[in-house]
Amino acid sequence: YNTRCPVCDAGISRQKRRLIEAVKAGRVAFRDINFEPEALSAFGASLEDIRRRLHATDSEGRLLVGADVAIAVWRLTPGEGWLATLFGNAVALPLTCIAYDRFADLLYAWNRRQGRW
Repeated sequence: YNTRCPVCDAGISRQKRRLIEAVKAGRVAFRDINFEPEALSAFGASLEDIRRRLHATDSEGRLLVGADVAIAVWRLTPGEGWLATLFGNAVALPLTCIAYDRFADLLYAWNRRQGRW
């Protein structure tokens, strides 16, 4: 994730607190792309790609991007599984992805205008 984006940083900080046990156990790791810009280069993800959308790898080493990351995190977060069910089901997922992508585009443009890169 991108700590230079205040919205992203606040959201991930919240999730870290909610997933503290999983983080302590090493089942979940949050990594700041500003310290590890090449972290996902093996997947073809550039620094700008990661600044635009959340990226993650799952337990099987597959790359997740955008809304799929949010849904995966909600599934792991105590009390938030219902969000994954609501927004990640077959009917809602296409709309969830569109909404996430538009929000991410606006957030990315806002951060660029603010000079956060």
